[in-house]
Amino acid sequence: MAKPPLLALRDATVRFDGRPTFSDVSVALSTGDRVCLVGRNGGGKSTLLKALAGTLELDGGTLFRQPGARIAYVPQQPVFDPALTAGAFVRQVADGHVADAALDEVGVPVDRLLANLSGGESRRVSLAYALAGDPDILLLDEPTNHLDITAVEWLEERLAAHRAGLLLISHDRAFLKRLSQRTLWLDRGALREHDKGYADFEAWSEGILAAEAAAEARLDKLIASETVWAREGISARRKRNQGRVRRLAALRGEKAQRISLGTAKMGAVSAHDGGRLVIEAESVSKAFGATVILRDFSTRIMRGDRIGIIGRNGAGKSTLIGILAGTIRPDSGTVRLGTNLLPATVDQFRAALDPDQTLWETLTEGGNDTVFVQGKPQHVTSYLKEFLFEDRQFRAKVSTLSGGERNRLLLARILARPSNLLILDEPTNDLDMETLDLLQEVLSDYDGTLLLVTHDRDFLDRLVTSTIAVEGDGIVHEYVGGYADYLRQRRAPPAPKPAAKTASPAVTPERPRPVTKLSYKEQRDLQLLPGQIAVLEAEKARIEAALAAPENFKDRAAFDLTLKRHQQIASDLAVAEERWLALAAREEELAQGKSG
Repeated sequence: MAKPPLLALRDATVRFDGRPTFSDVSVALSTGDRVCLVGRNGGGKSTLLKALAGTLELDGGTLFRQPGARIAYVPQQPVFDPALTAGAFVRQVADGHVADAALDEVGVPVDRLLANLSGGESRRVSLAYALAGDPDILLLDEPTNHLDITAVEWLEERLAAHRAGLLLISHDRAFLKRLSQRTLWLDRGALREHDKGYADFEAWSEGILAAEAAAEARLDKLIASETVWAREGISARRKRNQGRVRRLAALRGEKAQRISLGTAKMGAVSAHDGGRLVIEAESVSKAFGATVILRDFSTRIMRGDRIGIIGRNGAGKSTLIGILAGTIRPDSGTVRLGTNLLPATVDQFRAALDPDQTLWETLTEGGNDTVFVQGKPQHVTSYLKEFLFEDRQFRAKVSTLSGGERNRLLLARILARPSNLLILDEPTNDLDMETLDLLQEVLSDYDGTLLLVTHDRDFLDRLVTSTIAVEGDGIVHEYVGGYADYLRQRRAPPAPKPAAKTASPAVTPERPRPVTKLSYKEQRDLQLLPGQIAVLEAEKARIEAALAAPENFKDRAAFDLTLKRHQQIASDLAVAEERWLALAAREEELAQGKSG
């Protein structure tokens, strides 16, 4: 039996400048709900959350709030009274002991003035305020922004254990996959609901978009310009991504072989690889006073490597980038840069764009209509469309863009300039899912070398060849692969030595045999999955053709059943493809380990 709602919108409509942001939207939340809200930047997600929080007046419909229900809302950009301390702020919703404990949990001193908070501290104080009030419903708008990976993982655990109903907006896929059990998709002003979490969103949404595209193509309707990228080339994009996954597995294998050679062989390998060397750091150390950032760290970065850099806020990630790029001198050790490097940098504070320039002018010089992307000419309009800008925005001023759109434009400008070393410090902040997908595709195809600082675990897993972890206290290690690989490989602290006691016959535990090949079931799946995928693709194509047939629109019930079957086929196809790609990558990894 469904639980009674504590918070609900019924047939809600919100308009800005006469245009509806969303219309006739209904949503209900109860204790224990785990719901994510997804959609494009500027599509109205934050507006919907404000409407639920009661901070925005509706143009139509009603807001229901159960009397006595405690609702906590964490906005994307918190606004504080600068005269208050963190303790005084949180004590507005909880007694002193609870408030102080909440601030201690997020690592912010109770006497810290709100006027002096960093972006990450502001986010943590907002979360402490929300959690300390023991809410029945939590509305969270990009709660992971400005948090490091450790803080994000803490927040995941905290929210997973909390009894409150959750409605989350986030660009962090791993965060949403862990916490969500239901998905709301705000798309072109309408709200769609799916009874599964974000892990199933991509297959579900692609099925809907593919069916819509097929139906509209047959009915000769125009596809809205803002959804062209989302709809067109779905199968082609999936195939390109399969190719990228295989290429990334090969690059990680190559990186593993180089790392396994060890520091002692650096010189010989560098000479062998010649001009492919980009950066070589040997026994590098750096400290600021008593704070040690690096201690005896060595690495070699070759052309085409994509290096992820992770660590707590303030651990020294930006310092490490500066040392590797040659802009900060180490206290000891050597850093050697390759020849003819053309670096391009996006720092975490975002170099300012001219608000009075148009998007066209920002990307071109002298008002011409051509940009050179990795040395190849491209018309500025097609390039802007690749970054999901609409025709009407080409001649608009930068000042009219949202924060996420400005980040997108800045990335477009950086990537259009000649470079063979790209340094990106937190490029994923404020980007929606589609833009993250686009950025991942662009960076996967980038033929130079990439240094990337990010707290987005899924982004690291899909992109980097190795991960450098700045652990603190001068400890820095490099691991082959993305964040999930780092978790599997990271070095545990040495176990404490047992107390001395009377000697007894030592029993040597039997060592597990190393895995050198796939299991029988894995081998069987690897052989059979391509055939299963072909069958699913054929059925999917057949259903799409049926959906596009005009006679099917006459029977709404039959059409809905066919559409539901299409969504299930799309989901099964995605699962089968991911399984096959994972097995193929594992088989290649085992083969390389055996040959090594």
